[in-house]
Amino acid sequence: MTSLLVSVLSELEPVVARELDRHLAAAREWMPHEYVPWSLARDFDGPMGGQAWDVSQSSMSAVVRTALVVNLLTEDNLPSYHREIHRCMGADGAWATWIGRWTAEEGRHGTAIRDYLLVTRAVDPTALERERMIHMTGGYGRDNDPDVFDTLAYVTFQELATRIAHRNTGKQSGDPVCERLLTRIATDENLHMVFYRNMLDAALELSPDRTMEAIWGAIEGFKMPGSTIEGFGRRSLQIAMAGIYDLRIHRDEVLMPVVRQLGLLERTTGLGDTGRAAQAALGSFLEVLDAKAARFESKRAAALESEARRQASALS
Repeated sequence: MTSLLVSVLSELEPVVARELDRHLAAAREWMPHEYVPWSLARDFDGPMGGQAWDVSQSSMSAVVRTALVVNLLTEDNLPSYHREIHRCMGADGAWATWIGRWTAEEGRHGTAIRDYLLVTRAVDPTALERERMIHMTGGYGRDNDPDVFDTLAYVTFQELATRIAHRNTGKQSGDPVCERLLTRIATDENLHMVFYRNMLDAALELSPDRTMEAIWGAIEGFKMPGSTIEGFGRRSLQIAMAGIYDLRIHRDEVLMPVVRQLGLLERTTGLGDTGRAAQAALGSFLEVLDAKAARFESKRAAALESEARRQASALS
């Protein structure tokens, strides 16, 4: 780590301490086991001699099962996320305390979702475990050796994206137990987003050009942390077609709230040539993304209408 980045981390540490105190005051203790319907559990096949899983046992639609698996596998890679954040932000002082607290809070998400899925037999447990092994073995790492600016920018948007994905999956699950659990997890993700967003705001004050450049890079090249899951592109399209997470949601509910909150398109103080160039690129990108989202919405509506006609014809 360069002396410049060490200096930046040191200058930001009082903000970390303040934001950590705010986070701890806002966070509410919750117990993952209280959100799982244990009374529904029964043995699976194997050493316990129970019943093998069959898709008929699941009350979830295929697309909700897909979203739940993607959400869980994303949460499973927490060790890799911890490593990446630890590498960028260090192991001392308030930074280390925050990283530990964040990791502990994130850790219960995968535990609770997996317990729910197994107890309710919502997904194939054997396939899920095999996917977990593959996904975690591959790990997670971001390109181009990101520093603290890149990391703060990315995780701000990523935490909000994860919150929305969990919330919308719960809404479409058709199960109030699932929705309650994913809403609780989404609350954690939102608090994490607020922490990182406030840190990003502080970084903008400290180094406007470098932070604006990092924000533009995070938005332009944004990938969900689960993008390395096998078949992620196909699954993402299914999730988008169902309206759980699509381009419109990404732009309007993930990117724009942060852009507005931080005043990214209006900010002028301290910006030099590189910062203004990144700001201009960001503004243009959001306009293009708006048009792309509209095109996708139109194509989705046409596809859904065509499928409805096909089904109606098949029934007649």
